Parts: sequence; C-alpha cells; structure tokens
Amino acid sequence: MNKRYNGHIDENTPLLVLAGPMFFETLLNILVHNVDTIMLSHYSENAVGAVGNANQILNLFVLMFGIISTATSVVVAQYLGAKEEQTAMNRIYTLVVMVNLVFGLILSGLLVIFGRLMMTAIHVSAEMMPYSMTYIRIVGGMLFLQAVYNVMLQILRCNGHTKVGMYISVMINLINIVGNYIFLYGPLKFLNFGVKGVALATVTARIVAVSVAVFMFYRYSLGKFSLKLLNPFPGKLLSKMIKIGLPSAGESLSYNMYQIVLLSFINSLGNGSVNARAYCNTLISLANVFSNQCALATQIITGHLVGAGKEDAAYRRVWRTLLTSMPITLALAAVNWQLSPYTLRLFTDNQAIIDIAYKIMFVDLFIEVGRVLNMTFVCSLKASGDYVFPLAVGLFTMWFLGATGGHLFGITLGLGAMGVFMGTAIDECVRGIIVMGRWKSGKWRGKSIVEKRA
Repeated sequence: MNKRYNGHIDENTPLLVLAGPMFFETLLNILVHNVDTIMLSHYSENAVGAVGNANQILNLFVLMFGIISTATSVVVAQYLGAKEEQTAMNRIYTLVVMVNLVFGLILSGLLVIFGRLMMTAIHVSAEMMPYSMTYIRIVGGMLFLQAVYNVMLQILRCNGHTKVGMYISVMINLINIVGNYIFLYGPLKFLNFGVKGVALATVTARIVAVSVAVFMFYRYSLGKFSLKLLNPFPGKLLSKMIKIGLPSAGESLSYNMYQIVLLSFINSLGNGSVNARAYCNTLISLANVFSNQCALATQIITGHLVGAGKEDAAYRRVWRTLLTSMPITLALAAVNWQLSPYTLRLFTDNQAIIDIAYKIMFVDLFIEVGRVLNMTFVCSLKASGDYVFPLAVGLFTMWFLGATGGHLFGITLGLGAMGVFMGTAIDECVRGIIVMGRWKSGKWRGKSIVEKRA
C-alpha cells in the first residue's frame, strides 16, 4: 500500500491519489441521485419537487454539522502534518464524533417538530407538501447518522484513506437504488409507500455507511475512541475547533439559507420552474464534481503542508490545482449545456420545463467559472487557518449580489428561473476573484493552528 495512505501526505503527493477516489465517490452519489430523480419523476413529478424542497432544508441542517466536521478536516490534517502524538489524535477523534452525535440528535428532533413550519416558510405548494413532510420526518428524524458519518469520513480522508468513501458510496448507492425500486415498482409497490419508501431506503443506506466507516477506522488502526479521553473534558480543544469550524460552517450555512431564499423566488414562479430547477441541479452537479473534489483534496494536502511549516509549497500546490480543475470543469459544463435538451428528457417530456431548464444550463457556464475559483481558494484558505475571511466575503456577495440580483433579474425584470440563476453567477464570479486575490496576497500565512515546538 502506498505510504501516503498511512498519513504521509506532502508536497509530492499526486493530486489524483486523493482526489480520484473522492471524485468517483461523489460521482456515484450524483449518479444515484439522478436515478432517484428519474424514479420519482415516473412516480410523480410533484414528488420530485417536493423532495427537492425537503432536501434544501435538510442540507441546511447538514451544513450545521460542518461546524465540527470542517474543523476536523483542518485540525486532523495539520496535526498529522506536525506528527502529533497518537494520544492527542485519539482525543480529537473521540471529541469530534461525540460532539457531532449529540448535536445531530438535537437537530434531528428540531426537524421532526418544526418541519412543516419550515416547508411553509419557503412556500411549498399544497400539492407538494404531503410528500415533503413524509420525507423530512423520516430522513430528517435520522439525520444524526449523517452527522457521525461526516466526521468519520473526514478522519479517514485526512489519514489518506480516500478510497474508503468510494467503497462506502458503492454500497449505499446500491441500497438506495434497490430500495427505491422495491418500494416504487417492485414487490412492495402494493404498500403504496412512494416517497416514504425512498426515505426508508435513504436511512438504511446511512446506517450502513456509519457502520462501515467505524469498522474501517479500526481496520486501518488509525486510533481509538474512548470516553476516558474526554476526562478531563478537552474544553480548550473544543473551543479551538469551534473557533475554526464556526466561520467555515457559517459560510456554508449562509450559502444554504441563501439558496433557500432563491428557491422561494423560484417557488413563486410555479411548479414548472421548481421542477426545472430540480432537474438542472441534478445535471449541474455532474459538471462541478471534479473541481469540488480537487479542491477538497488540495485542502487536505494544504493542511498537512501548513502543519509541517511548508507554506511556500502549499502556495504552489493550490495554483497547480486551479490549472487542472478550471479547464476540465468548463469543458464538462459546456458539454452538459449542449446535451441538456436530450438528457432532460430522461426526467420529463414537458417541453415548457425543458425550455426553462435549457436557459438555466447556459447560465451555469458562468456560475462554474466562479465556483471553481471559490472551491479551490476557499478550501485552501480554511486549511491554512484563514477561516474568517471567506465568511465575510461570502456574506457580502451572496446577499448583496446573489439574492438581490436573483430577485432583480428573475422576478422584477421577469426573466424567471434563468434570472434567479443569473444572480448566482454574479455572486460566484465576484466572490471567486476576491478569494483568489486573498490567496495571492499571502495574508493567510502564519495562521496555522498547530503550536510550534521550540
């Protein structure tokens, strides 16, 4: 086995050693999400939009887990780069899993109790509401599983075991597809579970994901979990992680809330626009998956290099990532746009929806330019310890450019869903240019969280 998979990540680690498995892992998830959408679209078009609305709220809560899981990726990578002792690493592992588990249980309860209020707040239609509520009660009620899985995945990735996530994705995606088929079209179709069956398949897959991730943690002898390591409670360590994770999660949380506001704009345009958005998001995810995973892999490498005091090497690696991910992502987005009149017919034969979606896919070309810049430089800034700046920039551009621009073009000027996406394009491009300038300026240097030994 390559030594880099045992934590020896440095400036010579090939990008695809980490990004490759993460890319295929995410691609599998996207492909299965596409299958989910196709299956649901043949069951009921309203079910597609309803689950899309529910997932928007669920994603908001998942991002709250990022307070700890994002901090995990930064802290674990830097401490491994600094070659910290095993006991300290075990304390970190135990702390992040337990904190996210408790936090996840609390948020799952809030989703069950206040789910309908949230759906009403984003103007979910009466036709879609029953489907949305069924999905959010089942999947949302068990969302703590995702909280635990997120930190376990970060631990495995930062130790170099990125292939584990890919293998887990194969398993859980098979469970999703088979489960969906059984409940929607297969032997349990007579139960008429519909969206409920899809939700049950999702929960089952997440139980398997957590179980396998914990098993692989011990299989690779990465450390151990022990409540004894939390006595005395490492309050200083938790405070440090919250200080790191809160701005990072705050940026992601703000982004998701911003997306919910944009969704409310689109909901006001009618179910056709809602469904067009859902189908487009499914296709768009295929265009940006490569750049996203390159950015996340670079974040791991950057964390190791900064923890080891190799800031110049970190600086160069990030630019190398951009030169790889930008042209590939733009090529994928262009092909995606050109093929969309045909690929959209996998989901619907409604020409009005296809026409709306085709315009959105064109605007996405500009969104992807900014998104590549954002993912590459924001992930690297966080890995270096410069986690407040991306939050400040994101808050400004998302709300003052993206939201206002989306309302101006989409609602005021009457361009519809395409206009709402135009606001997003302005936000992504301006924000991308700003964070790229931050990285070039070098103001992130000297912000490592690892205390240097004398």
